[in-house]
Amino acid sequence: MSAAQATNSAGTQETQALASGAAFANPAIDNPAIQNPAIEVQSIVKKYGTFEAVKGVSFSVADGEIFGLLGPNGAGKSTLIRMMTTLVPITAGRAIIAGHDVAKDPDAVRGMIGVIPQALTSDPDLTVEENLNIYAKLYSVPRAEREHNINEVLEAVDLLKWRGAQVKTLSGGMRRRVEIARGLVHNPHIFFLDEPTTGLDPVSRIAVWEMLDNLRKTRHLTMLLTTHYMEEADKLCDRIAIVDHGNLVALGSPIELKQSVPGANVVEVHFDRETPEWKARLEGLDGVTSVQAESAGFYRVLTSSGSKTTMQLVELAASLDETLTSLSVQNTTLDDVFVHYTGRQLRDEQVKPDVFRMPPRPGMQP
Repeated sequence: MSAAQATNSAGTQETQALASGAAFANPAIDNPAIQNPAIEVQSIVKKYGTFEAVKGVSFSVADGEIFGLLGPNGAGKSTLIRMMTTLVPITAGRAIIAGHDVAKDPDAVRGMIGVIPQALTSDPDLTVEENLNIYAKLYSVPRAEREHNINEVLEAVDLLKWRGAQVKTLSGGMRRRVEIARGLVHNPHIFFLDEPTTGLDPVSRIAVWEMLDNLRKTRHLTMLLTTHYMEEADKLCDRIAIVDHGNLVALGSPIELKQSVPGANVVEVHFDRETPEWKARLEGLDGVTSVQAESAGFYRVLTSSGSKTTMQLVELAASLDETLTSLSVQNTTLDDVFVHYTGRQLRDEQVKPDVFRMPPRPGMQP
């Protein structure tokens, strides 16, 4: 049985509520709890002064699972990872990593995990092998094991030919692979990745996805990653937790999350002329569950029957002597899931919400 199948059969018992107080319409939430989870987060809270960055989040991650935290910048994803990896103290709640309490036994947790931060942190003036060797020494990997481990992880990320190259001479995608290899050199059981493909081109991003999935299978890793890319979460993760303003607002497999959104299809329609009445007209069509105005004359319509709604749209436009410039039908996406649970689109999050910032040190100029 695969990790995804094991996770779906085991399910979870998380019963987080939406900000409005309504219960999740998510089948994964009602299943029994995961037995012996690799990661267990219990009502975890992080406060910076009066600002609450993470607000009582709970979830479990099964052994061998790829679990994704999806949300916009400033949602609390990186703060969650920093608490789970012992980098910042937990204000309230508990995080259990590989059976060890993060607050009570941080050294044991650090020995069980590999962490890949969002920024590229390998020394650019050192070679690939030198970077890995230093990191292995920091983790007290015995000399006899270091060379074997370095060869093994370089082969796993396809960098054997570049072991002697300075990191600064590598492409962005190859530098990301160096980061991943460095995080694996001490043979961790659980792998944390913060926005692992940020800044990469589409081809390099897909290559990283394939590599991570292969590493999970060959090294039996449990992975927890943060991302704001819908496609990344959909293609790579067994289960996804959507985080918004420090709250966990939805949790389940990509399929379960899509099925939890009313409407089986999405119809995207663009009218030649924008009029204030179009949104109400579209909401009045049979089977339509929601209408999102995306730009002037462009609408995204969730419906129970894409074919029926398409016919109605054509007839409605003809009766009003309006012109349809484009019309397409697709299945529900994670973008629709995000809109359903948060009330807005992830790609619209251009401005970060107000967050806590450290005050300047005494004597420092602003």
